[in-house]
Amino acid sequence: MPQTIRIGPEAHSILTEIARETHTTLTEALSRAVTAYRREVFMQGLAGDFAALGADHEQWADEQAERLAWEETNADGLENE
Repeated sequence: MPQTIRIGPEAHSILTEIARETHTTLTEALSRAVTAYRREVFMQGLAGDFAALGADHEQWADEQAERLAWEETNADGLENE
């Protein structure tokens, strides 16, 4: 169901320009922008989590050991394709 939101004039102008350049509607341009922003926020959080993990030497060593264990499960005898 459509919802109404308010955005500032500058954001509306940018959104209109993006929609025009990509040959999409304002709604589609906004949806794509929100999805891209959601990914950005997720990646920032992930980067922060890994930074915190890396700061704890014991936990980072555990992470590296787990990665090594997973890498060894790929020893299926097949060459990389």
